[in-house]
Amino acid sequence: MKSKGVQKQKSNKASSQAYLSIAEIKDGVVLLKDGTLRAVLMTSSINFALKSEDEQNALISSYVSFLNSLDFPLQIVVQSRKLQIKPYLEKLIKIEKEQPNELLRVQIADYRAFIEEMVDMGQIMTKSFYVVVPYDPISSKKKSFWVKLKETVKPAFSVRLKEERFQRRKADLDLRIRKVDSGLRGMNLEVAQLDTQALIELYYSTYNPDIAFAEQLQPVNQLRIEEAE
Repeated sequence: MKSKGVQKQKSNKASSQAYLSIAEIKDGVVLLKDGTLRAVLMTSSINFALKSEDEQNALISSYVSFLNSLDFPLQIVVQSRKLQIKPYLEKLIKIEKEQPNELLRVQIADYRAFIEEMVDMGQIMTKSFYVVVPYDPISSKKKSFWVKLKETVKPAFSVRLKEERFQRRKADLDLRIRKVDSGLRGMNLEVAQLDTQALIELYYSTYNPDIAFAEQLQPVNQLRIEEAE
């Protein structure tokens, strides 16, 4: 017999999952509860104000051409996060301990102390730029009210795409990714598609910004996934 505390805990877990639109993340793809797919590309940025007038006009022209070449929507996301300096400091500590030269060891310690003091004096923010590429095999406009309602109240992990169907949809999504990648690189931007580990870390830090800053997420192969009943 299950205790009331355990039952209450499971009830709270199910209710929180109902508010998340993500059903699963695998093979570098985000599967949503409505059966649609998402891929996320991280891009570099361009300081537009520092460009000459001719360069600015060329960038605008490239951007307009890129948008006109698309026959599907895109989502552009800019995230500002407090810089996570802890891994860098831990790396410095390791280098400091392994350094045989006494003078270099003292200099590394001084440098580490300077970095810690600078971070304590003010919050150092970092910006990340993402482009979300969607794929919807069936237009949401064709779905009835009852289908949409069922998708909303259904537990996240109850929606499972068969592997063959998933691979077909992923192949169609990959075509869009290549098109977007080519267009962004045409504007001299660096582009990288997020893999499964990077996607999990991105959504983890997005939904849990305070916890994510204090506690880093484990590698995906070390995570223990508990499926909702």
